[in-house]
Amino acid sequence: MIEDLDPVIHAPKRLAAMAVLSTATTVTFPFLREHLGVSDSDLSKQMATLERAEYVEVRKAGRGRGATTTYRITRTGRAAYDRHRRALAAILDG
Repeated sequence: MIEDLDPVIHAPKRLAAMAVLSTATTVTFPFLREHLGVSDSDLSKQMATLERAEYVEVRKAGRGRGATTTYRITRTGRAAYDRHRRALAAILDG
């Protein structure tokens, strides 16, 4: 059980981001920032951690004010998120 908890995903903001990403094809930076209620810099930091773990893919289009950043959960990320959810459920269900 506990060994299946993923320390990268376990942080509350990253867990919330993964939950959103697990239900969408892609999510924009502004949507995710507003949904999680975090600052730009905080979201950037959390998503960079997930990207380094190869749990999310980041795409940037355009430059300057018109630039768009979108996120997509990867297969590796989905597997890690599902495993983490199962471990949490097992712990909570006793």
